Amino acid sequence: MTAHPLTWLYAPGDRPSVVAKALVAGADVVVIDLEDAVAPDRKGYAREATAELLRTPQPVPVHVRVNALSGPWGRSDLAALTTAPGLSGLRLPKVSSPADVVRVARRAVSAHGGTLPLYALLETALGIERAHAVARAHPSLRGIAIGEADLRADLGVRDDAGLDWCRSRVVVAARAAGLAPPTQSVHPDTRDLDGLRASCLRGRSLGFLGRAAIHPRQLPVIERAYLPTEEEIEQAETVLKAAAAHQGAQALPDGTFVDAAVVTAAHRTLALARRD
Repeated sequence: MTAHPLTWLYAPGDRPSVVAKALVAGADVVVIDLEDAVAPDRKGYAREATAELLRTPQPVPVHVRVNALSGPWGRSDLAALTTAPGLSGLRLPKVSSPADVVRVARRAVSAHGGTLPLYALLETALGIERAHAVARAHPSLRGIAIGEADLRADLGVRDDAGLDWCRSRVVVAARAAGLAPPTQSVHPDTRDLDGLRASCLRGRSLGFLGRAAIHPRQLPVIERAYLPTEEEIEQAETVLKAAAAHQGAQALPDGTFVDAAVVTAAHRTLALARRD
């Protein structure tokens, strides 16, 4: 996996042919979904098909979104999958408390020993309110993100901007807990690529890094939106050259003020551009 995954492509676990296409679609991470994308009468088949696939290592990191432990399928998902050699991480739905993460962590021992990397999805008002506590719940938790469709339904929000406070709350919680920036939730209209790009740029401005996708055609749009532009790279290089030549705060010829925080941001920009 690259140090900064930008694209996370979901594929339904009960459709092995779709999963096979996702594995070669160019995503940084493939997420096999056993939860919302799978009908109740297909849960068992999806679990078995996913376990069969993950008996061998895959060409890209593969995560599985399991069913919630509070329901009838979650424990069976963990029992069937956690020791699979091809599994790189688990995405946990409907997380509303640190205890939800801890319960999974106790069961999620990987094939290589140790706990699998876990990623918590916050999909309710209570989950958002407890975002920082969830983010610090267990050392195996590597990230938090929002499940926006469920959160929108829970809050009764109709306009997209109505979720901006929740988005910022999760970005701050992740940073305060020392986690990577959250990934954006999926853009549900797979044909609206202009809308996807605009939404990604908005997410980037809020502090997100990368995005989940539900169709391969969304991947290049997400990557382009989240990678620094040539202008941003040039500006970062200018900042670092100036900082190397003169210690302390200074102003560049174009009026840009440079201090330690600006230098840190420039390093981050170039690291993302290099994908390291």
